[in-house]
Amino acid sequence: MTTPPPNTVIAELAEALRRKKARQRHYRGIDYHHFLDDWHHIPRGTAVFGDTVVYGYPHIGRVLALEAGLKAHFQAPFWAEEKINGFNVRIVRIGDRILALTRGGFVCPFTTDRLPDLMPLTPFDRHPELVVCAEVAGPDNPYLESSPPFIDRDVRLFVFDLMETNRAAFLPYRDKQALIERFRLPAVPCYGYFRVDEVERIRRLMLELHRDWREGLVFKEDSPRDHRAKYVTGNSNIDDLRAAADNLLELPPEYFTNRLLRLILFIEENGLGLTVDLERLLGGVLLGGLHQAVTKYQQEHRVYTTFRCRFRERENAELLLDHLKRASRHVQIRPRTLAREDGRWLLEFDRIYPALTGMLGDLLAGRMIYD
Repeated sequence: MTTPPPNTVIAELAEALRRKKARQRHYRGIDYHHFLDDWHHIPRGTAVFGDTVVYGYPHIGRVLALEAGLKAHFQAPFWAEEKINGFNVRIVRIGDRILALTRGGFVCPFTTDRLPDLMPLTPFDRHPELVVCAEVAGPDNPYLESSPPFIDRDVRLFVFDLMETNRAAFLPYRDKQALIERFRLPAVPCYGYFRVDEVERIRRLMLELHRDWREGLVFKEDSPRDHRAKYVTGNSNIDDLRAAADNLLELPPEYFTNRLLRLILFIEENGLGLTVDLERLLGGVLLGGLHQAVTKYQQEHRVYTTFRCRFRERENAELLLDHLKRASRHVQIRPRTLAREDGRWLLEFDRIYPALTGMLGDLLAGRMIYD
């Protein structure tokens, strides 16, 4: 499947807008469009700023069986980079502004606001066509409840790929690394260069990441086709379940069953076995989240999660709240505070889960149900 050139993307935009596969957006004086879904081989998240196209970040396949997956999908040696538990952004220069786009292709007011804190911006002076693909992670972010264990405050940024505007391909791996080193960009850890038959070496690395409660690895083939695959640790699935346990009714059942299956396959392939400690941990994760949801409802008559994040400019905090309120179809966004703290604007808001809130309200009021 070939990604169409920029002129085709721009030509397809009017029809995509008519079919509601794309949407016009506005961010602080900048008008742009982004594709909400894959459309005629144009990847979801592709953004169009006038005659500049920033292609969406492509889907990367997941393997659930390490040895079989590597042998089935890789034809050449590959690099193994850490997969960071955060949210994906593409950072690009548009005119004299540097913007951060989310995976879905809209300008993220939070990341855009914090870019000077997170990475040097000098690469865009020398390479204005550059697109920096990165993960933003940490406990004080506006999107995710979980974060890497090695970040205890705020957020950090980790570069994992480089692209260019009006081009769908990644820069070659060695060119990427050279630019990262030249401009001292914060990058994801690279754990080395592997052959397909070095499964045991990779397995030992994965078990270390598993014990440290880190997310996993992304494999990037050293070949013209630049094939990729991701493989996550067992404990990363437990982290996902912990974060989602108080949001049970807002997520499809497949979210939970998929992660349980990934966990079982990981522990079986890596010889960990189903231990009593693991059973207790997993039960505690699921029951603990639901117990917390019931307790919150009994005390406050709503089930919610509180998020906090820091901004350089108040306007960007307000723009983020507006965006979240418009984009949140299955949850409600309720601001708590927006105040100055240590030279930044600290925003706190609740993400309220109406389905579970409503169900608990009915059940605790004595509603009868039929199994």
